[in-house]
Amino acid sequence: KSMLFLGFLLVFLGLALPGTQGKRISRCEMVKILRRNGFEGFEGTTVADWVCLVKHESDYDTKAYNDNGPSRDYGIFQINSKYWCNDGKTPGSKNACDISCSKLQDDNLEDDIQCAKKIAREAHGLSPWYGWKNHCRGKNLSSFVKGC
Repeated sequence: KSMLFLGFLLVFLGLALPGTQGKRISRCEMVKILRRNGFEGFEGTTVADWVCLVKHESDYDTKAYNDNGPSRDYGIFQINSKYWCNDGKTPGSKNACDISCSKLQDDNLEDDIQCAKKIAREAHGLSPWYGWKNHCRGKNLSSFVKGC
């Protein structure tokens, strides 16, 4: 019982304390988040597609960052600063999601989800993400949701 209490206490502290640090989300927690936010069937994709995408883009890390030269990718979905968010560094940024890129690196995934869905909606799928194209497209992805 004391271990259960300790677990609840740690979860509570983790939620109560403001954090600028990103966190690594477990695969099954990612599955739950995606299911809860209507990703199954969204633009012809499956939750398994999205989990595979997140695995290969950010390894489930909300703080993930990748410098591509003229632009950068931010957050769990690795959203690009040239088209989708504003990082104040990318010349000619379109900022189509109307968001600061730094907001894509916190633990609140609501804005990340809205922007990722906008990208998928405009592309009619997941082709903008190279992690998905190179590692997930056309493959059996059932292992990404198995047991969740």
